Amino acid sequence: MSNFKLIYKEKVLPDLKKLFVLKSDLEVPKIEKVVVNAGVGRTLKDQKLLELIIEDLRRITGQAPVKTLAKKAIAGFKIRENQVVGLMVTLRGKRMYDFLEKLVNVALPRVRDFKGLSRKSFDGKGNYNIGIREQIVFPEALREGADQTFSLEVNIRTNAGDDAKAFALLKSFGFPFQNEEGK
Repeated sequence: MSNFKLIYKEKVLPDLKKLFVLKSDLEVPKIEKVVVNAGVGRTLKDQKLLELIIEDLRRITGQAPVKTLAKKAIAGFKIRENQVVGLMVTLRGKRMYDFLEKLVNVALPRVRDFKGLSRKSFDGKGNYNIGIREQIVFPEALREGADQTFSLEVNIRTNAGDDAKAFALLKSFGFPFQNEEGK
């Protein structure tokens, strides 16, 4: 069992149950899934670069990404219909907890000029979004000649229903949020 899963069962679950005065363990908010997205619009002409990004994303998440295709052609952006414009990985269960542990303990501390996660990135329904500018903050992405970097979007979906419960859930997992003043 991963450390984050153990932390949830032994620490987070009882603490949140007491904090929100809940009767059942099933009422306690939990993380349902994590979706990792990478836009690959600039690799439209370079198929080799797309394959490198796919391999990096596979190493980072431990799962093969799905290619997302353009729904319609947009001449201004030089995009054709059914052309690969992004990559997506949906993580659940053990892989999700392993990825979150790596994100919190390894990747976020390696982000340049990191001052904490913004509390404004909740969507109002208890889900949280994190933007990572360079994939090289993950140790698996390091390779010789890594001249092309790409950004990632990490969406953490919870069943909390509101931002206060989701914030308490993520904070109890050790997510490094900024304090009230944003400093």
